Amino acid sequence: MSIYVGNLAYSVTQEQLESIFAEYGTVKRVYLPTDKETGRPRGFGFVEMENENDETEAIDKLDGAEWFDRVLKVNKARPRDN
Repeated sequence: MSIYVGNLAYSVTQEQLESIFAEYGTVKRVYLPTDKETGRPRGFGFVEMENENDETEAIDKLDGAEWFDRVLKVNKARPRDN
């Protein structure tokens, strides 16, 4: 399962995002998409954790939390529409 993290500050790095999720368990992967034309962050990302229980706890604790002066939107990522 992958976790969607929305409403991120554009200045957030993969390391910072990993560190906040690492408080809830082992992080396997962090991905912060960038705009293809400008290379700038798009304001959202995805986190994969090793354990589903840790993912559920992270979602419960971080959804609606304020971080970098923004209220995070955290939930299970949905499959991408083609």
